[in-house]
Amino acid sequence: MWLLASKQLTKFSQLPRISLLSQGYQNVQQGFRRNFGISVKNVDEKSRKRIGWWLMGCAGMCYGAVALGGVTRLTESGLSMVNWDLFKTMKPPFGQKQWEEEFEKYKAYPEYKFKSSNQEMTLNEFKFIWSMEYGHRMWGRAIGLVFLIPCAYFWARGRFGPDMKRRMAVATTLLLAQGGIGWWMVKSGLDPSQNSSDVPRVSQYRLATHLTMAFVLYSIFFWNGLTHLLKPHDLSAVRSKLGALRGMTHGSKLMVFSTAIMGAFVAGLDAGLVYNSWPKFADKWVPENMLSRSPAWKNFFENDVTVQFVHRNLAYLTVISVLSTFLIGRRAPIPKRTRMALNLTVAAVFGQAALGVFTLINYVPVWLAACHQSGSMALLSSVLWLSHELRRLPK
Repeated sequence: MWLLASKQLTKFSQLPRISLLSQGYQNVQQGFRRNFGISVKNVDEKSRKRIGWWLMGCAGMCYGAVALGGVTRLTESGLSMVNWDLFKTMKPPFGQKQWEEEFEKYKAYPEYKFKSSNQEMTLNEFKFIWSMEYGHRMWGRAIGLVFLIPCAYFWARGRFGPDMKRRMAVATTLLLAQGGIGWWMVKSGLDPSQNSSDVPRVSQYRLATHLTMAFVLYSIFFWNGLTHLLKPHDLSAVRSKLGALRGMTHGSKLMVFSTAIMGAFVAGLDAGLVYNSWPKFADKWVPENMLSRSPAWKNFFENDVTVQFVHRNLAYLTVISVLSTFLIGRRAPIPKRTRMALNLTVAAVFGQAALGVFTLINYVPVWLAACHQSGSMALLSSVLWLSHELRRLPK
């Protein structure tokens, strides 16, 4: 009876329409996998390496932009340039007269009045913060040149397949939008009347948006750079034994990303200065006034006490997630390179946690806080590499 049923099903699946549907489903499935940076079969070896190193260079520049942006924020330099346009602001002030003119523009905005409330800001102090913001903006423009010019060349020379073209189109859109979002963020600090604080600083919502886009753009560059440079492992023989490891790796990626974005809210609200004790909040495990704002959801994004509490506990969960991934991976039959990525990820998460604690208890010095922010990028890089090593290959 079962044999007869099997024969009938075989005949049914061989009908032309059913066969086309089955083939179509397989094509869609394979296309879905390729769209996530998995297949580079149609690219010759030389071009593949060139594209890979170019993308890794773009990722490195994104890393630098995030680090420089963090220092710009920590030195309170981000509101020093009060104008934005694509070309005119590329020319810095030359000579005393031009610097004084630029300083006079800055004096018209609330941050100058706030910083000069106790002691008036000097021109030399203004030059420092202006140069920090200028360097950050010029670095962003340099990323545009380093990405867009080679991208146009590789595209015109036919080095990109359809899936790679889609990914590069997304990256181009994000990169071009990032400049506008950066200025949208700065404007919120130049006119802070609509922000959740009376202190003249950028909106934490816009800061988090700016950082999120930088992380996404970095991830695109880094992931696809790895795809072009590293020969993939065929894990089909042990696929059934890697399900838990893959799942935990994806969960760790989500935790790393979420903790980093909540860190942007910590930075935007200066929430790192609310409680500078560890592991308790002063003498309590749960701080007071966590739900002092109404409606309640605002506390998670506008209440500095709640934001620090959430960021700390997300960090604990991230450590637990990565450590669990490591313990599962230790027993998994994975190649040497994958095990290197696994070991690097667990080392990065403990290093980042230690940096966070030291930054907190030392009242957020600029150099430690900058290392902590850069550490989040290092941790993201390692967990992305691990995820890339464990990815499924298209048939």
